Amino acid sequence: MNARAAAATVTAFLGAVTLVLGSSPAQAATGSGTLIVAHRGASAYAPENTLAAVDKAAELGFRWVENDVQRTRDGELVVIHDDNLKRTTDAEELYPDRAPWKVKDFTAAEIARLDAGSWFGAQYAGARVPTLRQYMDRVSRNHQKLVLELKNPQLYPGIEQETLKLLANKGWLGPAHARGLVVQSFSADSVRTVHELKPSVRTALLGTPPVADLASYADFVDQVNASHTTISTGYVAAIHAFDGPHDEPLEILTWTVNDADSARRVAGYGVDGIISNAPDVVRGALEGK
Repeated sequence: MNARAAAATVTAFLGAVTLVLGSSPAQAATGSGTLIVAHRGASAYAPENTLAAVDKAAELGFRWVENDVQRTRDGELVVIHDDNLKRTTDAEELYPDRAPWKVKDFTAAEIARLDAGSWFGAQYAGARVPTLRQYMDRVSRNHQKLVLELKNPQLYPGIEQETLKLLANKGWLGPAHARGLVVQSFSADSVRTVHELKPSVRTALLGTPPVADLASYADFVDQVNASHTTISTGYVAAIHAFDGPHDEPLEILTWTVNDADSARRVAGYGVDGIISNAPDVVRGALEGK
């Protein structure tokens, strides 16, 4: 821990930090203000993690989206949040004898048959669970940037390398996307693996680790992305006091902020970004509308 980090740690514990907003790398990526990321796409307005949600985020003017990646039985990377298919698809109806409908127990072809939109609204009937290949094509077409979460990596050994390979094949690991991609996970081991495999990729640890542990994470993460219910001005300042693996201050994006009051509160803490199902609500709050 360097002296700057140690001093900020003490300050954070005392809870008496006055923070002045600056132009962090995350903020600079959007041109101004606090970065706003559309959570699972604009998932308040379209079924989460579908291409429709990505398109809705683009329609609303948001350049950053977040998604979740898991793996099918036959090795295809797919974009879905839950480790089972029941909540956001018609798997229970289409495959009634396959309970508990775990993603890892279905082939890509079987998942491709599922309706991933009707649960959200009739207008989205027939939306599909996208493969990561399809998803990356759509994000690229929309000129968007991505916070990609490796979901439940303990269920999918080797998913880190497989995801990086696909991103490389799609042209996402070159200089053009250096500031437009973050790979995150709740698993510190998974994030560390991504960093070791491809040190140039920006990474994030999900959660709210103790301030005393931040120094160890700063070796391999660029961001610590925490629930908005677990942070404070002091905690945000402590994160900013550490330099990450790319010799820049650690950043913090906070989730999942869907109302104006919470958006203004966490912006006041000095977070670098806000992840939201309703990114337009957050934007309006931060613009004073």
